[in-house]
Amino acid sequence: MIAIRVIDSITELQPADAGCIALSGSHGGLSSARYALAVRPLLSVFSDAGVGRDAAGIAGLEFLQTHNLAACTVSHTSACIGQAASTLAHGVVSHANAAAQALGIRTQERLQPQIDNLSRRQP
Repeated sequence: MIAIRVIDSITELQPADAGCIALSGSHGGLSSARYALAVRPLLSVFSDAGVGRDAAGIAGLEFLQTHNLAACTVSHTSACIGQAASTLAHGVVSHANAAAQALGIRTQERLQPQIDNLSRRQP
């Protein structure tokens, strides 16, 4: 099984978390994506934080894609921003980069069943 890290802030990732599924309550902006890049999870999950001006709340997804890392966001209307447990329990995927889609992540669907399926794969 693939390890799942449920962390309110993506800044809590550690080098030992490489290859995990990182479920965070953080926004999906560039600053958050840089923390994910440093650790290289299999999948990073963020909040879209309402997307924001110039799509700042999801800008990290494309950034991570340029590094061949999977990332997606859940809608801010489906889960509490900053609360990873809410991201997992209630999140509905709002955006996913191509690498996340290749792992089977689909938008407009609940996150938890998708994570359950993904985590059952062999690392």
